[in-house]
Amino acid sequence: MSRLHVFDLDGTLLRGTTASLEIARRLGCLPELLRLEAAFASGAVDTRGFAAGVCRLWRELTPELVGDVFARSPWIGGLREVLADIRRRGERSVVVTMSPDFFAGRLAGLGVDEVVASRFPPPPFRTALDPAGILTPADKVTAVDRMRTALGLGRDHCVAYGDSASDVPLFRELRHTVAVNADGVLRGLARYRYDGDDLRVAYRSVRARMAEDQGLRSGGPVPPGVG
Repeated sequence: MSRLHVFDLDGTLLRGTTASLEIARRLGCLPELLRLEAAFASGAVDTRGFAAGVCRLWRELTPELVGDVFARSPWIGGLREVLADIRRRGERSVVVTMSPDFFAGRLAGLGVDEVVASRFPPPPFRTALDPAGILTPADKVTAVDRMRTALGLGRDHCVAYGDSASDVPLFRELRHTVAVNADGVLRGLARYRYDGDDLRVAYRSVRARMAEDQGLRSGGPVPPGVG
């Protein structure tokens, strides 16, 4: 049975931080970025307004700097191993994030099969941002439905990993959802929960739980020691 494994980026694969925060720290504009994030959290700006704001803050950004920030970012443990196991099983992995594509796209080098992210001009920014390319939380559902349909998979063959409000629309649509170091809202929606720094632990536990669920539905054997 094939599956589609869907990962959020900020706060999920990146431990306790976001791509925007890591870039802002490197560029020395963290206070300005935090003010922009507060405006977003209050609803004063939407995802498109936030994207336009970071473009103004990141005028000095270069591809080399992005690569260095990506390499130094605090990635959750076991990410490469989980992605390799998914591919070995003939399954698919995708990262769906509202963060910039020029950062998130580098996850392909770690073994992610597909990355869906907000489209930004390539750094250094010399062209205008197209607001239509900036994703919203609802776009996560659209992206996953597009990919699973192309793969011939139902929603019950998708597993989503996330941590915060941007994952709520997707978690409401899928049965197999994993709250990773998540906030209270998402924890309440998730079927499975994991707190820790090793994605392998969450991944193996969820696979076992899904096998248990499948065994119960089919009347087959249940793996021992899972619960």
